[in-house]
Amino acid sequence: MLISNNNNHKATAPAVEKPLQFQLFIPLLSLLICSFITFASQVTIAPQIVKSASNISAVAKSAVAEHGQLSIKDGQLVNQQKQEISLAGPSLYWSNNGWAGEDFYQKNVINNISQQWQASIVRAAMGADFKGSYLTHPEDNLKRVERVIEAAVENGLYIIVDWHSHHAENHTKKAIEFFQHIARKYGHLPNIIYEIYNEPLQETDWHSVIKPYSLKVISAIRAIDSDNVILIGSQSWSQDVDISAKDPITGFSNLAYTLHFYAGTHKDELRAKAQVALDAGLALFVSEWGSVSADGTGDVDYQETEKWLAFMRKNQLSHCSWSLSKKEEGASIFKPSASTSGPWSDKDFTKNGLYLKEIIQNWG
Repeated sequence: MLISNNNNHKATAPAVEKPLQFQLFIPLLSLLICSFITFASQVTIAPQIVKSASNISAVAKSAVAEHGQLSIKDGQLVNQQKQEISLAGPSLYWSNNGWAGEDFYQKNVINNISQQWQASIVRAAMGADFKGSYLTHPEDNLKRVERVIEAAVENGLYIIVDWHSHHAENHTKKAIEFFQHIARKYGHLPNIIYEIYNEPLQETDWHSVIKPYSLKVISAIRAIDSDNVILIGSQSWSQDVDISAKDPITGFSNLAYTLHFYAGTHKDELRAKAQVALDAGLALFVSEWGSVSADGTGDVDYQETEKWLAFMRKNQLSHCSWSLSKKEEGASIFKPSASTSGPWSDKDFTKNGLYLKEIIQNWG
């Protein structure tokens, strides 16, 4: 608005006398306005979280919406209706600072594997060994894990929180502190699955080392979270499940044992060990597997992988494939040129990655 500098019209304007009622109304109106401002300044209005229609639709159709609280019954993973289920998804790589997997611990990655791949589960392999791990950089690694937990919850995925170590018994106190923190913060959610020992070494004895460690960590978790599934590692890189089956952990519910395999290395002999454990009533969960060799190298062994897939389908075993990484090795899902957040096209995947994505998409 333009303001005129001409004051002549002001001088000639006639004075207008205001009625008495109007003179009384002005102070009353001012009082009401001041009172309202004082009241409004004391009121906090909660922010509204607006979700897109597509996100609401995705969560409504999610694995957790469908299956709810998981448990173990008669050696099988079952949903809240006590129906046997088999979940499928990828595993993240070691979370260590400066390694090949840390950049994939982000929300967009979880969004994409949920919405593009139709994954029902993801595994957060939190490094608890070597440089840059939770042992040396706890805040960095914990932040990454919590970021993907919250993204998994938002997408309705189950998530394995994995103490990714080959020497967990050397850091029992730290493992307990970590899992108790996770249990306190997220244990009320049905999405959470605890994996308390990634891969004990071949010489790490089940009876005298792995089992006592596991009992301590399980007890610590169960003091806070009474029902979410706990996965237990077995001797020889989580392969000697037949040994665990002869002396299983008792006194707790909803326990399963991890079976790890790499199709280029592990064949009929390991499937036979797994069958012994299953026949003994042990619940198995394939929390890590690959289509290549056990050292992460080599080409995809399609023939042997198909045998393993048939074995997992027959026995209703849930599984996470290794790994969401663009490290230059056969086990990586992505090429080195791929984005770390997606979305991805077929040109971003390795041959292994395309195969694993297809398996996950068609598992349900």
